[in-house]
Amino acid sequence: MSFTSSSSWSSWSRTVGAFFLFQLLLTPPCLLHPQPCSLLAQIGHKLRVGALLPAQRAVRIPVQAALSRAALDMNREREPPEDHGPEWKRDNFLPYNLSLELITRQPESADPESLFRSVCQGVVVQGVSAILAFPQNRDELLQVDFMASFLEIPFLSVIEHEEPLRTQNQFHLQMLTGVPESSLSDLLLTVLQRSGWREGTAVLCRGWEEARGLLTLLEGRGRPWHLHALLNLTHLSHDATQVHDFLSRHFRRNHPSPASVLLFGSDPQCAATVLRSAQDLGLTLPTVHWVLGQPLSPDALHTIGLPLGLLAYGQVDRKPLDFYIRDALQLVTRAVAAATTLRPDLALIQNMVNCFNKPNKQEVPSSGQYLSRFLSNTSFTGLTGPVRVHQNQSQIFTSQRFHIWSLQRDAMGQPTWVTVGSWEGGQLQVEDQEIWQGPKHWHRTEGTGERTKGRWRPGMPVAGSRVKVVTLVEHPFVFTRDVDDEGSCPAGQFCLDAGTNSSENLERFFREVASGNSSFLPSEYSKCCYGYCIDLLEKLAEDLGFEFDLYIVGDGKYGAWKGGRWTGLVGDLLNGLADMAVTSFSINSARSRVIDFTSPFFSTSLGILVRSKDTAAPIGAFMWPLHWSMWVGIFLALHITALFLTLYEWKSPFGMTPHGRNRVRVFSYSSALNLCYAILFGRTVSSKTPKCWTGRFLMNLWAIFCLLVLSSYTANLAAVMVGEKTFEEVSGIHDAKLHHPSRGFRFGTVRESSAEDYMKKSFPEMHEYMRRFNEPTTPEGVATLKTDPPQLDAFIMDKALLDYEVSIDADCKLATVGKPFAIEADTNPTVTWTYYTTSGIRWFPVGTECLLSRRLVDHIMFCVSCLPAPCFLAF
Repeated sequence: MSFTSSSSWSSWSRTVGAFFLFQLLLTPPCLLHPQPCSLLAQIGHKLRVGALLPAQRAVRIPVQAALSRAALDMNREREPPEDHGPEWKRDNFLPYNLSLELITRQPESADPESLFRSVCQGVVVQGVSAILAFPQNRDELLQVDFMASFLEIPFLSVIEHEEPLRTQNQFHLQMLTGVPESSLSDLLLTVLQRSGWREGTAVLCRGWEEARGLLTLLEGRGRPWHLHALLNLTHLSHDATQVHDFLSRHFRRNHPSPASVLLFGSDPQCAATVLRSAQDLGLTLPTVHWVLGQPLSPDALHTIGLPLGLLAYGQVDRKPLDFYIRDALQLVTRAVAAATTLRPDLALIQNMVNCFNKPNKQEVPSSGQYLSRFLSNTSFTGLTGPVRVHQNQSQIFTSQRFHIWSLQRDAMGQPTWVTVGSWEGGQLQVEDQEIWQGPKHWHRTEGTGERTKGRWRPGMPVAGSRVKVVTLVEHPFVFTRDVDDEGSCPAGQFCLDAGTNSSENLERFFREVASGNSSFLPSEYSKCCYGYCIDLLEKLAEDLGFEFDLYIVGDGKYGAWKGGRWTGLVGDLLNGLADMAVTSFSINSARSRVIDFTSPFFSTSLGILVRSKDTAAPIGAFMWPLHWSMWVGIFLALHITALFLTLYEWKSPFGMTPHGRNRVRVFSYSSALNLCYAILFGRTVSSKTPKCWTGRFLMNLWAIFCLLVLSSYTANLAAVMVGEKTFEEVSGIHDAKLHHPSRGFRFGTVRESSAEDYMKKSFPEMHEYMRRFNEPTTPEGVATLKTDPPQLDAFIMDKALLDYEVSIDADCKLATVGKPFAIEADTNPTVTWTYYTTSGIRWFPVGTECLLSRRLVDHIMFCVSCLPAPCFLAF
């Protein structure tokens, strides 16, 4: 009886234990702890966050829309997608599967009373855990900071433009969506210091007021960069002439050491005018470095194309407002989740619900103070990048990246913007080391070094003197190109193209270049001269031991007696502006009476250049490749061959004849002609072939002959097609077309050149007619031949120059015709200068002359052993 009772009791105990275990497994998690369940019922399974909207309607609408999208996205992340897999991870960090509820309110106005009433009556009474604020100015930011300290509720201010407060208020965190002016000033100063600049000037255009705070910060920094001048151009920003004159007066008067110039202003037209004037005045690198003071977007860079070396900066990968709001809400949810693990009551229930009845801190702990500690120690990677709170600064750090761009030349020589550095987290990362080498001083190229030697004067020895040399650009003997970014000439010689014959201006320009102030020259004045004559000048200066200053003649002319004075190169020599002229300078009797020439070792003559005519080919043009006698011989041979084929076939016992083995088909003379014509023209036609061996051998000989004829015809046809163009037939200077202008033949030459002087003296009537067609330079004269319809029928000039123009004619429409005329002769040196220079040329090492000529040939693109060229030195 007792045993049975004991067994029943044990079975009943196991049944009850299993029942309670089953009930425990079916119990919801929230019922395991009585306190969270009551808390969740009290807060309605929602985490409430307040949002204080801006009072201004234009700002409030996009903020409200961004808040709605952010809250919707965060609540959507609570539920897994329908097609989720086991690897799906919930991004909502709220505990107990709480939902986020935003309590948004907007103040009636921006005054402190309305702001405080809106917070207390519309937000705080809802029991919010934190409040998002969007202050638009510093006063509103101070009001938010005061309310956070008083209410002891965490406030997160999302700031777009204002500087953050320097405060240690634990209840007020500040998130920056933009970059404050203090950070921009740090960026600018770091860039300027990294570039090696220690002082600079600020140029103000319209709209600079937006950067007033930034400019104030730069002025107040002092060391290690000093702002020594402010140039306000707001009153004349649209007048290019006034801007040009203003910058010229300021920089030429002050003559500053190498410095930087910051350009402020939002007016693109004013900025373009200032930068264009700086380029024209030569206020560029290496002595003046322009920097755009306000940040730009990458798209705005394409509107700026000068000057080279210009620095600009701007924010890249800027995130929208939605991302910052999402990260701010995620910061709150993460902090609440962490705080709930220790004190769910303080983390989920806000005990500050009445602004006028604050709880006693000694009796009831503050939930806001408890949550703020977790907010300050929360960090994560959000949509804006790394998010964390700066200790002791009450600022939420978000990632904001800037690029620094420099205007450089690309591989094709075109201006393009290049990223040379980046700025992030207060640190400058350099990407192109060459750009950050600091200010560079003017480096003179060989032949234009420091003016250590005195100016040459008549009677002085050549060696140890400094000579002023004038030249004239004439391809292929003298070429020009722009100087490089540093203002120097890696190849060739620096030459001045000022377009003036004023000795005072030329001397002043050369003085500035020699002293290292060449950046104050207009950019178009600085050129690099190179070519055959420049090589000759360099070699002569090296052998005779003199230095030189090189410039291009102001009026662009060779020189002629006009209006009672000499113009061009001759005029500069006679007026003392230059001591030597080096170019394709021809000797004539008038020039040789007033100036001295070296003994020329190259000579040339005058030639006539014409353009090809486009004519239609006649119907018999296909017969041009072969002479008429050749055509007669071919067809005569064809008929003779056909005759012998017929005779061989009929005389053969095996032939295709009625007597040859009873052939049905007969090989007649017409059959032989058909066969020979088919072989000649290479066409497969129905023809009869001979059956006898003699006829077949003769047929193969005829086929070989036809192959040779067709090969010769094809080659000659290609040559005829290439040379199909016809040119104006001019036999020379004595041609009737030149001496009878009534026929409408138009021709000209270069004004005030030796060619015009020759025509004037030798053929006065012809010169009187051609004066109206003369051109200033050789390229312009050649261009008149290429127009459609052509403005000139012929152009007369030095034959070497015309040969060069023919060689570079890509369309092959030009050709020199007729016999050369006016062949130039030698002259004897008569003065000391001429003697020394002629001796220097005559004593060039063996092969030097041909070496220089070979360089000239490389320019002309055709090969001769030694090309005659009209390159003389005149004094």
